[in-house]
Amino acid sequence: MISTTSSTVEMVTQGKLEISEENVEEKNAGRLGCFGWLLVIISVLFITVTFPITLFMCVKIVKEYERAVIFRLGRISDRKPKGPGLFFVLPCTDNFVKVDLRTVSFDIPPQEILTKDSVTVSVDGVVYFRIHCPISSVANVSNAHSSTRLLAQTTLRNVLGTKNLSELLSDREGISLSMQKTLDEATDPWGIKVERVEIKDVKLPQQLQRAMAAEAEASREARAKTIAAEGEMKASRALKEASLVLAEAPSALQLRYLQTLNTIAAEKNSTIIFPLPIDTMQSFMQRKL
Repeated sequence: MISTTSSTVEMVTQGKLEISEENVEEKNAGRLGCFGWLLVIISVLFITVTFPITLFMCVKIVKEYERAVIFRLGRISDRKPKGPGLFFVLPCTDNFVKVDLRTVSFDIPPQEILTKDSVTVSVDGVVYFRIHCPISSVANVSNAHSSTRLLAQTTLRNVLGTKNLSELLSDREGISLSMQKTLDEATDPWGIKVERVEIKDVKLPQQLQRAMAAEAEASREARAKTIAAEGEMKASRALKEASLVLAEAPSALQLRYLQTLNTIAAEKNSTIIFPLPIDTMQSFMQRKL
């Protein structure tokens, strides 16, 4: 109990220190110090003396889909990015970074992944993202685009490693939404919004493809045999009912013979087969005996 209490106290104390350090950093973020303000004043005087020439160095332009993050003596001068349009910088103390806010798409290279049921598949995809906070994308990560690409590859492996092959083939939309949520939460401190993630192709091994094709073919043949057997059973029932009707009316059998002859004659055949009742043959055979 004593050790647990002491560890809890240390964690709370450490958290308070971190919070206080963050507050101090936020308060000092916009402060340049005496020497910094001296350099700023000297830069302003230099601009005033050489006004016509330094005007081209001070005025900058960013496009509608761009924003500029200004650093003054290494510090972010304003918590809000500049743009679009014109903005001014001090040539000696300021530098700026342009950030593109348009949606960017990139392909995830094919990844060899072992699924939950121990099947190796090759999966690739595509990710769409954009920068919604230019300051975070510049200050919190060295290369936002490259980091997002690498994170998308590892996220694809981690998410698909928990899925079975059947889930991977049938529930692509759910997997895409899960990847999008995971990527969006991970890249939010970088000022990036993941808009969409799609799985493009799932490549199976050749042996597994042949096995799945054989299984599907066998199931189709089984269904075809079942349907044929059901058809024969229905046909036999119909023939049984027809035989009972013909047995009750012998003249109906003769009419059926004539209908069959009419059908054969309509096809313009040179050979006509006339059915001869077996009873007639038996009478001839009795006379011979």
